[in-house]
Amino acid sequence: MSEPRDVTAADDPRLLQIQDRLAAVRRRIAAATEAAGRQDNPPELIVVTKFHPADDVRRLAALGVTDVGENRDQEASEKASALSDLGLRWHFVGQLQSNKAKSVVRYAHAIHSVDRPQLAAALARSVAAEQERTGRGPLECFIQVSLDEDAGSHRGGASRLEVPALADQLAGSPGIVLAGLMAVAPLGSDPEASFAKLAEISAQLLRDHPSASGISAGMSQDLESAVRAGATHLRIGSDILGSRPALR
Repeated sequence: MSEPRDVTAADDPRLLQIQDRLAAVRRRIAAATEAAGRQDNPPELIVVTKFHPADDVRRLAALGVTDVGENRDQEASEKASALSDLGLRWHFVGQLQSNKAKSVVRYAHAIHSVDRPQLAAALARSVAAEQERTGRGPLECFIQVSLDEDAGSHRGGASRLEVPALADQLAGSPGIVLAGLMAVAPLGSDPEASFAKLAEISAQLLRDHPSASGISAGMSQDLESAVRAGATHLRIGSDILGSRPALR
């Protein structure tokens, strides 16, 4: 990780704003990590930059951020191309259509939203082709699990019962690394209970896939609960970059 540099408001007011907000979030993460007794195993921070301009991502890189998240392929592809000099790791965190797999594997380090066999198969084919074309490294894949009681939830995700077969499919695909699980706490739910359920599903997954220990969970409003439940990756956006800009 590159060392952040000190800036002044005269240099770049927006950079200073992001610097202050990033520092505040890092303090929250550090406090939550200490409270959970996880100083030797702190979670990784992924700054979700969707709808924010590439200039903000460049500012984040100047402040030492190495991992950024996006949820729309077209936006992510354009940013990754424009910022290829920064050496960032791009995480795709949104719902993904199978026909976008070929595009996403060109820039993504990890996909956090694999929720069905058709998508897993499309990613496997696309990674194989991209590795032959460019020699890219393995693609990390997280299975998105629905924590809603209602299987038709708009937040998406595989059901708990679908996880084992999907895990076997990903783990058996050359060029793909089964990284673990991802989930979003359902709207209006108690995040403590939701993330405790996710931790249970993770424990079950680890019995068959001991290396799939990743848990991608926690956003601006519930990161402390996620850290207590063992999250290894936090996806934080608005508390660092502010409200998303108005779409034009």
